[in-house]
Amino acid sequence: MADILITHCNHLHFDRKQVRKMQPYPPLQAILAAAVLRHAGFEVALFDSTFQDPEAGFARALAQHRPKFVFLCEDNFNFLSKMCLTRNRQLAFFMAGLAREAGIPVAAAGSDASDHLVDYLRNGCGYVVMGEVEETIVDLARHVFTRGTSRPDRVAGIAWCDADSRIHVNRRRDRIAVLDSLPRPAWDLVAMEDYRAAWRTAHGYFSLNMVSSRGCPYRCNWCAKPIYGSTYQARSPRAIAEELAWLKQVYRPDRIWFADDIFALSNQWTLEFAGAVEALDASLPFKMQSRCDLMTRPTVAALARAGCAEVWMGAESGSQKVLDAMDKGLRATQIYSACENLRAHNIRVCLFLQFGYPGEGWEEIQETIRLVRKTQPDDIGVSVAYPLPGTRFYQLVESQLGPKQNWEDSDDLTMMFQGAYTSEFYRALRDALHLEVNAAGVPNRAVDEAWQRVEALEKTSAAANPTLLWTCC
Repeated sequence: MADILITHCNHLHFDRKQVRKMQPYPPLQAILAAAVLRHAGFEVALFDSTFQDPEAGFARALAQHRPKFVFLCEDNFNFLSKMCLTRNRQLAFFMAGLAREAGIPVAAAGSDASDHLVDYLRNGCGYVVMGEVEETIVDLARHVFTRGTSRPDRVAGIAWCDADSRIHVNRRRDRIAVLDSLPRPAWDLVAMEDYRAAWRTAHGYFSLNMVSSRGCPYRCNWCAKPIYGSTYQARSPRAIAEELAWLKQVYRPDRIWFADDIFALSNQWTLEFAGAVEALDASLPFKMQSRCDLMTRPTVAALARAGCAEVWMGAESGSQKVLDAMDKGLRATQIYSACENLRAHNIRVCLFLQFGYPGEGWEEIQETIRLVRKTQPDDIGVSVAYPLPGTRFYQLVESQLGPKQNWEDSDDLTMMFQGAYTSEFYRALRDALHLEVNAAGVPNRAVDEAWQRVEALEKTSAAANPTLLWTCC
């Protein structure tokens, strides 16, 4: 038995793209929530839906642990949670409904629950945690376990539904003052050998995830930030190096993925982190996310010393017109400089690209294609502009949105608004770019055929989808 059963809805079972990639990471936010709840005196169990049929598995977990409280805790450090996928939302409603039928109160936390709190509260969740999870879930758990002697309106950071089905939204909770005060995540709850086997079977190595910071201070107008807003807060470099050394010793990963929205923002932090890693012999090859302009700095040398092997940068577009429309705060020339700087330090260069933003036409798309061909990244991630609530981009296209406003899974890539081209065109463009990058400059008939398809669709889908190419203001 357990006081609290924690689970999440990011699973491989229904996501074809993630099954192909097979790069699963433990639910970091869930096991961090488990650690703080343990510290507060609660008995906690975890149902990790990653490798299981999530519906049948959750039913078994309820029967096994017989919890008094269920917490649907999405991973705020996982980009899949931030995509607010429809299938994951449906699974959350299923889990909440099953727990409610058993008379167990349910809370949900994550980007989708924050954006659609009314839907979650109408579909089995008694509470939605808004913002940072750790302090709020402890206070909420104490309320749940002392019902009748405490009031939900005094728990900062939640929305809740009363006995008359009225919805209440409490005041936001202040950010955690010192992130180093949080306990180490409850890694012992993770079926580590399942993850190790999945990685080694698919890739020949084992990777684990960490985070050194929360949030991002930049204001790209398409980026949804329902949890941290535009704030940024980092843990101390020494604490990160110590956790890295501990993971290296205890679980023996071959690599690390720093899942921060933006890693190593500060020059001083980066230098101190590299020094602490070297002092503790904590170095492991790691990959990270950052901005292109940050990767033009001399501190890239310190990242390389610390073990940085791969950097994913949000280039988005090779067109300055599109970058400016996005409020990216980036010069296209900085993308080229960042690629050169990383390569000079033997760090793999990976680019996130985004097509379909309002104002982008064939000329701007060709600028992005030229960017890829000139920089020759080691890998790319391709998406289309995806309007999510709370962004200026969403407000710009909201009147064009239809009944479908979220992707089903991470491979969906449907245009949700009236773009310059059809979804079929953008999917063909994605496939051609991936084929070309994977071919690494080697003549390839499949690549040629893929580009012929893109060019044909550019003509037919533009004619079939006439729309004004806006200039974003």
